[in-house]
Amino acid sequence: MKTKKNPILPQAKRTLEMFGENIKLARLRRKLSMEQVAERAGISRSTLVKIEKGDDSVSMGSYFQVLFVMRLDKDFLDVAKDDVLGRKIQDAGLVTKQRAPKRTRD
Repeated sequence: MKTKKNPILPQAKRTLEMFGENIKLARLRRKLSMEQVAERAGISRSTLVKIEKGDDSVSMGSYFQVLFVMRLDKDFLDVAKDDVLGRKIQDAGLVTKQRAPKRTRD
């Protein structure tokens, strides 16, 4: 049975392609072959080719394994770290409760 694939938005596709290109450039700067990275990441060479092209059918775990092999896994923690829009939305929705008046002791 064939599974239905959700289409990815064009802007998201371009971002993923840029991400793949950045991974490729990082691999080349480290002078690592595709075979070396694929073997160390525990994926096939064809999966690494898909990652470097920004293919959306590859699992996030495979992308992360490649980043880990190239010691770029800490960069992964920076995703959504400074979520400016999310914080503005959160702050706009905050409701400050009125406190009950303090009792005076007689």
